[in-house]
Amino acid sequence: MRSFSSAAELDAAVGDELGISDWVVLDQATIDAFADVTGDPQWIHVDVERAATGPFGATIAHGYLTLSLLPRFRADIFDIVTPRMSLNYGLNKVRFPAVVPSGSRVRGRARLLAAEHRGADAVDVVVEYSVEVEGSGKPACVAESVVRVLF
Repeated sequence: MRSFSSAAELDAAVGDELGISDWVVLDQATIDAFADVTGDPQWIHVDVERAATGPFGATIAHGYLTLSLLPRFRADIFDIVTPRMSLNYGLNKVRFPAVVPSGSRVRGRARLLAAEHRGADAVDVVVEYSVEVEGSGKPACVAESVVRVLF
């Protein structure tokens, strides 16, 4: 795991690949729980029998479920160890180029795109995540996450 303890260390790492997370299994129970929490029970996610005859041959994870794993991936890949506070500031860009069939293993790959200074003690840390699906040539999600860090 890569650790940063200052804005200067983040500045020096801009452009670097930060690492790759552990694998996470997106099983049907997780997909069903996400559907329940978000109120998105579309058949392609939760109806195993119908999805078996659908375009992907199985149920698939919600795109937003895949996106919601970014904090988990970040915890595996890097840490900013001395901030007073860090806040999720938003996303610059999100795309879902491929699906995640139920039961697949996914992991995140992170690259530091920018460390944008917002005053004397604040830095917007912009990280590009690519969510890989084991055995797939395309990522399931590519997203630029922005976290505001207060030192």
